Amino acid sequence: MHGSEWFSAAPGGLNRYFTDLYSALARIPEISVTAQAFGAAPIGAGSWGPTGRSTGWRVRTSYLDRGELKRGTVVDRHFALYGASPLGRNPLVVHFHGPWAAESRMAGEGDRSVRAKYLVERLRYARADRFIVLSNHFRQLLIDDYHVAEDKVLIVPPGVDLGRFPPPQATQPTGMVLCVRRLERRMGIDVLIRGWPEVVAAHPEARLVIVGTGTAETELRESAAGDSSIVFTGPVTDEQLTALYLEADLTVVPSLALEGFGLIALESLAAGRAPVVSDCGGLPDSVRDLDATLIVPPGDAGALSARIADALSGTRPDPAKCRAHAETFSWDIAAHRHLDIYAELAG
Repeated sequence: MHGSEWFSAAPGGLNRYFTDLYSALARIPEISVTAQAFGAAPIGAGSWGPTGRSTGWRVRTSYLDRGELKRGTVVDRHFALYGASPLGRNPLVVHFHGPWAAESRMAGEGDRSVRAKYLVERLRYARADRFIVLSNHFRQLLIDDYHVAEDKVLIVPPGVDLGRFPPPQATQPTGMVLCVRRLERRMGIDVLIRGWPEVVAAHPEARLVIVGTGTAETELRESAAGDSSIVFTGPVTDEQLTALYLEADLTVVPSLALEGFGLIALESLAAGRAPVVSDCGGLPDSVRDLDATLIVPPGDAGALSARIADALSGTRPDPAKCRAHAETFSWDIAAHRHLDIYAELAG
């Protein structure tokens, strides 16, 4: 397995997924799995080095690491930029976590940089035998935007680490709404802030806690300046994040574009907290079978604030139902589905 960073070194959806999938695969006795990414690695895994070096150094370091590329080994790549190319007989699986080039465009990068990233993606995808995506939305994006053959793209829903969260219990309302996101323009946090006064008008005790950092952090903080009911925490540890989930009444994921699934919604459910999500990409897949009213139109501040206000009034699934729904997303099931794909390619 070739990743970007280990989650402990750089929290984020891709790195959480890569770290948790590795751990789930490592528990299966039928497979011998090795994994490399930047930052401090979990026990049994490897590291290409620290996260703070230049991109050029990181690319060279990861490309030159061929220690495990023996005949019969399946290579599973999770980020286009890093990891050695397979040898002639090594099958390649690519996990498509999102369109790197399009995400960069939405973050404000110039056309030349965006085109270069797209070309890198196309080049690094050309050799792939299979692609794994988390939702039909990203499956279609691969087919339409990257011209990948339909029969190469497989949907494997993710899991969630239930062991991070204690069994949910009924608690007294706190009025806290939690938003855990990278602070980027496409995440829709500006929409959430814009509609937040309507929530406070209905629930004067409500407070919004925003966890994360990113390129839009300064402008988001400025847009919320003067509103004491909105708090930015910056990055937090896993332990702090778990505590925030358990303190919150509910969570919100207001993304506007390029959302493959929304692992953060699964974490919220595992903690027993209902997430209000936008109808963006694969996000609705996390809650549709639990309560479809938790899904709101993306970019609609009025609909978002109204649904949050209703949820704070009690119109939301209770903690036990949220947890039970999260339990349908098992890392063990996901890992065994990966094992079947690897075995088919290696066979």
